[in-house]
Amino acid sequence: MLLSARFRRHCRGLFVLMPLLLAGCTRPASGPAAAPDCLVYVGTNVASEQENTVFLYRLSAATGALTLLGGQRGGAQPTYLAMDAGHRRLYAVSETQTFRGAPGGGVSAFAVDQRTGALAPLGPQQPSAGGAPCYLSLDRTGKAALVANYLGGNVALLPVGPDGALAPPAATNQHQGRGPHRNQNGPHAHCFLPDPANAFAFAADLGTDEVVGYRLNAGAGQLVRLPAPAFVARPGAGPRHLVFHPDGRRAYLINELNSTLTALTYDAAAGRFAELQTVSALPAGYAGPNSCADVHVAPSGRFLYASNRGHNSIGVFAIDAATGFLAPVQHIDTQGQTPRNFALDPAGRLLLVANQNSNNVVTYRVDAATGRLTPTGQTVAVPSPMFLQVVEDFTK
Repeated sequence: MLLSARFRRHCRGLFVLMPLLLAGCTRPASGPAAAPDCLVYVGTNVASEQENTVFLYRLSAATGALTLLGGQRGGAQPTYLAMDAGHRRLYAVSETQTFRGAPGGGVSAFAVDQRTGALAPLGPQQPSAGGAPCYLSLDRTGKAALVANYLGGNVALLPVGPDGALAPPAATNQHQGRGPHRNQNGPHAHCFLPDPANAFAFAADLGTDEVVGYRLNAGAGQLVRLPAPAFVARPGAGPRHLVFHPDGRRAYLINELNSTLTALTYDAAAGRFAELQTVSALPAGYAGPNSCADVHVAPSGRFLYASNRGHNSIGVFAIDAATGFLAPVQHIDTQGQTPRNFALDPAGRLLLVANQNSNNVVTYRVDAATGRLTPTGQTVAVPSPMFLQVVEDFTK
């Protein structure tokens, strides 16, 4: 991808983060009830085997504006990110098909400077044990990184050492099967995350229409696959991302290939899901091309948000507190193309969208009562933004 001269000038010299800029990250002066400013790490994919950048921005809680603070070379195609609970380590996949001359991708660890938010490489980059790793999460003890390899069609667990550095994969599992859609020519693991109790881990496989469950022992670096799928989606649905509701009793699955959302109940003792409802992620009457990407539940648990690529929108859905059912509230344009990822700030007051194919990140204000989104008027240019890690500013 060729970047404009203006953008190159904008980013020149910012591969080392600048403490003087970060010193301005303060809470708004409007009183203790005001939400704090945030730091935003942006994973990118410039379709190159060269080093790409993880950018760092400051997000203004008052205006929704994003101010570029710097960046760190994050390895080839550092698309998906995960930060530990203490905000001391950041992890990134390298979404490549070749790693050190062999098939597969990579996983990198970075130390986070607590004074500035700056990143510094931590330990050697490790293999992901499969091609095109596209999702990364940490177990709830911070002892294991869970990776979904899309083209490899498998998942991997990488132990995390006491210093935050990664060890090579300690456990992997190869998925099998295919679905009826033309994009389901084999298994395509697209999500891998722990359950709220950290007893199980679940992988949404777009290629097999399954959510695959594992018993998780992070301390021992073990994954034990359950004998039957934790959930089977409708044929050709293409389950992509799974997210748990804050109550831990329900979950929501976004299906890429048929542009739907599935509400689920969760049996925490057995590690299984049951379908409550499936609804379209698109507005009524839309018949154009589309594939869904990302899904998040508001911190309040009252609303769900989903991204549509093609329709280029964020769908807003109300969650019925008693039943968990979804009801459409709004579909709003993302002011760009291909919203692969989006994120809510920790307070749930701002939503940020990464438009991959128009190279921009846009912010929206969230109405706490209705869940509806309103553009803040703020946007920034970012080369092929793929993932947004939003955390409260911890540098003060």
